[in-house]
Amino acid sequence: MKSMKSKILIIALSLTIIVSISACGKSDVVGEVAKTSFASVLEAIPNQIEEDEMNGGWSLSAPDDSARFIWSKDYSKSTMHDVMIEFDAQPFVNAGLNVNKLPKGIAFEDKIMLGTELGNDELKYSGEATPSASFNQLVDIYRDSIGYHEVLDHYGVDLGDGNKFEWAKDMSSNDKDIVFVVDPEIFIEAGVDPDKVQGWVYASVEVKDDSGKPVKVKKFLKPFDLQ
Repeated sequence: MKSMKSKILIIALSLTIIVSISACGKSDVVGEVAKTSFASVLEAIPNQIEEDEMNGGWSLSAPDDSARFIWSKDYSKSTMHDVMIEFDAQPFVNAGLNVNKLPKGIAFEDKIMLGTELGNDELKYSGEATPSASFNQLVDIYRDSIGYHEVLDHYGVDLGDGNKFEWAKDMSSNDKDIVFVVDPEIFIEAGVDPDKVQGWVYASVEVKDDSGKPVKVKKFLKPFDLQ
């Protein structure tokens, strides 16, 4: 009887070890590296990072100040979008944009804002709320909004409707350290000639469809090399 009990105990312990190993094997590599690589971007351009009181979060401005990525500090207090990009409208107007033909809530004075709401979570911080700490909570709470773009070796935040903000996994080996990605459809429908938008690259980008199959789609891209 004791021998049988010992065998059962050994089997139970073995199963526990197997489950533990499997759990470790499923660690979220994409999420963790997204955090550390984004922190590297913040460190590379400290003068371009600011608190954005109007939008209730933080902003990362492009080196030429033509565009910003904004992420929330507290989702229960976000005034508009929880994550978004904001950029100058004039290059699009010069390329034929009729601002009145854009969907409501996108054009504001001389800016265009594209983003999405993620939820209503009230964020708690163990220490001071910082841009990096807020971004880490974005990854932890809304993990589905974070992705990895294999072709460019980028991580990115999904802003909805085909729009994204991306950054390099490793800036030392990438000449596109941050990229503002905009879906062109609503702008073309509003009169824009996509080949005439100055400051943006209109190009085919390889992405994966819902089935995981690689497909090419047209995007407006605004890339920057930070080093």
